[in-house]
Parts: sequence; C-alpha cells; structure tokens
Amino acid sequence: MINKGLMSSNTDLWETPQWLFDKLNKQYQFTLDVCAISKNAKCKSFYNPEEDGLMQIWRGICWMNPPYGREIKKWVKKAYESSLQGATVVALLPARTDTAWFWDYVINKAKITFIRGRLKFEGGRNSAPFPSMIAVFEGIK
Repeated sequence: MINKGLMSSNTDLWETPQWLFDKLNKQYQFTLDVCAISKNAKCKSFYNPEEDGLMQIWRGICWMNPPYGREIKKWVKKAYESSLQGATVVALLPARTDTAWFWDYVINKAKITFIRGRLKFEGGRNSAPFPSMIAVFEGIK
C-alpha cells in the first residue's frame, strides 16, 4: 500500500532522515535550521513558517530541507544568495536536474553530491518517488 501523503503531489514536506542529518551534522556542525516546523527542527535554532525563513538573514552553518513544491526555487535562491553573504548552507534537495532552479542556483554554484537510491524520509512507509541530492553552498568569507 502506498502512503499517499508521501507522494509529491500530495505534500511538499519531507522530513529529513535522522541518520542523514546526523552524518552531515558531524561534518558541518549546523547552527541554524532555516526551514523547519517545531516537531521536525534539526537544530536548536530554527525558523518556522510564522517567522518565514525566506525573510530572515541566514548566518553561520545552515541546514535546509525546504518544501519541495513550487516554492523550492525561492529557497534554493536564498541559499545561494546567503552563501554570497558568508553563510554556508547545506541543502537536502530533490535531484531535479531538469528544473530552472537547478540550473540558475545550484549547478556551478554549489558542491553537489547525489544520493544513491531513494531516501526513506522520516515518517514515511516507502521510499521517496524521486532521487535526492545534497547541495553545499559554501559561504564566501
């Protein structure tokens, strides 16, 4: 049985697998989750929808697992722009290499690591119906 709540057309919220976050956090030591809700925030400091992370200044070493719907372009653009201001942003993103946001803000702007296979997101019964990648936007100091 397919969990319809985890199909991309029914939700744009995909909670980061804890093992993946722990692995990346060990490497980067995140200080801010820029796009979270209180029940799935990965850092002590985080922006929730009421605070609207897109309207905030991102500093330090940031974790980002944005909503995967139509708004994703705004989040990826903000990650890239924040790196130009000195923040490092590590993003878990769908590996959608055919999208404008990928070509405008990721390729040649971030270090990309494609994740082999399909992730099983927290709370999901099945693996995601799409491949994923990690994009690291290194802050320019």
